[in-house]
Amino acid sequence: MAAVGGRRLLVSDLLMSFMWVWSSVLIKIFVFKILGYGSHDLKGEILRYGISIVNMFFFAFLAKSTKGGAYNPLTVLSSAISGDFSNFLFTVLGSIYGVRLILAAFPEIGRGPRLNVGIARGALTEGFLTFGIVIISQGLSRKIPGSFFMKTWISSISKLTLHMLGSDLTGGCMNPASVMGWAFARSEHLSKEHLIVYWLAPMEATLAAVWAFRVIVPPENDMTPKINTHGARDE
Repeated sequence: MAAVGGRRLLVSDLLMSFMWVWSSVLIKIFVFKILGYGSHDLKGEILRYGISIVNMFFFAFLAKSTKGGAYNPLTVLSSAISGDFSNFLFTVLGSIYGVRLILAAFPEIGRGPRLNVGIARGALTEGFLTFGIVIISQGLSRKIPGSFFMKTWISSISKLTLHMLGSDLTGGCMNPASVMGWAFARSEHLSKEHLIVYWLAPMEATLAAVWAFRVIVPPENDMTPKINTHGARDE
């Protein structure tokens, strides 16, 4: 029974990461192509961010419905470190195949997030952004354990704010899997800047945030909340 549940969770991770990369592209197409807003139109940006918050609620609902499905490998980092890399890899595979299908359907859509600063500054940016969202998520899991709406609302607003802060520098991704899909499509997935900025920095920041949270807020009854960057894997 446990094996069946594990396989179901792997499929959930694959599908959710696939859907996540598609959702961001579809939102842009809807706002900028169908509705006709310009890329720097204030009304268009407000609408896009509003739809993005609704989208985050949808994925938080999916995570809850699948009892732990995730679209971000940082949410399963703790289990990956202990030796279970399957969930970790399935989020990456979902993103890669999602981007492949996007480029096949909409070849003019673009090439995903790009690093617009040096590697060191980019790594610090993604690291600080990831550290912030993990600390916030850990605190929400501890302080608001049962309120789905409030926890998702705070998490969504926090992630959107952090994304806006880093969007002009690194894309403000805080999700190695989604960046991996675009980098793989550009044949840049093994480049130094991709590995350092979008993988090493967020993973180290996640570990640092978990450690810092444990030091600042001692676990209750020896139980530390699991990493949760967006409503996923929260117990």
